[in-house]
Amino acid sequence: MTETSDIAAIMNPPERVQALRRTLHSAQPTITALINLYRPYVDGLKNLPRDGRFLLVGNHTQIGIEAPLISHFIHRELGRRVRPLAERAIGQAPEPIRDMLAAYGAVVGSPESARELMQNNESMLVFPGGGRELPKFKNEEYTLRWDGRSGFARLSVESDYPIVPVGLVGGDDLYESLLTRDSRLGQLSLKLTERLFDRRDFAPPLMRGIGPTLIPRPHRMYLRFAAPISTIKPHQIPETVWVENVKQQTQDSLEQILAELQEVRARDPYRTLNPLAWRKAIFPAEPCES
Repeated sequence: MTETSDIAAIMNPPERVQALRRTLHSAQPTITALINLYRPYVDGLKNLPRDGRFLLVGNHTQIGIEAPLISHFIHRELGRRVRPLAERAIGQAPEPIRDMLAAYGAVVGSPESARELMQNNESMLVFPGGGRELPKFKNEEYTLRWDGRSGFARLSVESDYPIVPVGLVGGDDLYESLLTRDSRLGQLSLKLTERLFDRRDFAPPLMRGIGPTLIPRPHRMYLRFAAPISTIKPHQIPETVWVENVKQQTQDSLEQILAELQEVRARDPYRTLNPLAWRKAIFPAEPCES
């Protein structure tokens, strides 16, 4: 997977990538059965524009499970492949990793590649927080770390591309962070990461799963797609003002989703995947079809 604005190269990857894509496609029934077994809470699929022309804007969680889950349910609902926009650093990853991500539909995010995808009416997925949103220190669960990033809004306004906020709750509960960002050990972690990888924003906090181990804690996933946000600029509003308005609308909508899903989870008997509560799991008024 390389950073390119050549739409032909994106749509027609090398044969090795296409072979991986066929393998993933053949495994889809097994993946669907496994996802259904865990009964994720999925809401708002009817909000998705039927033509597939939209940009999904989501929140990253600790292990990045949101990208495959979102893509899975978009494909089930609309029959379309989602194009996740990956960090540029992914383009420098080892070839097997790059090929797997490309087979999955991912494209290295850049303004040029995003414009090409929009011109071809692709369904796209972006996490404005990027990699900095993955590692969560204590009390940072389900918080957005966009740090003023608004490129997704600017490109969407430029192409009149609808934005669909999509939030996931559950991914930040698989591990418990033991350090706060401002603690001495937290600051030491940040400094070591900056020295070793030249990235102070991607410091892995000290975490634990079940007991003192790194085995993930069992938690149900809660996914919600919000109503689309129109990016068509009114004539009387300057473009810079409208871009900031669209960005803020998106952030507000996503933060509302995360707050509401945490409330749903709090009253769900099946939130920790207790088999005895399997039949009591809460579902939306219009549950996703299996």
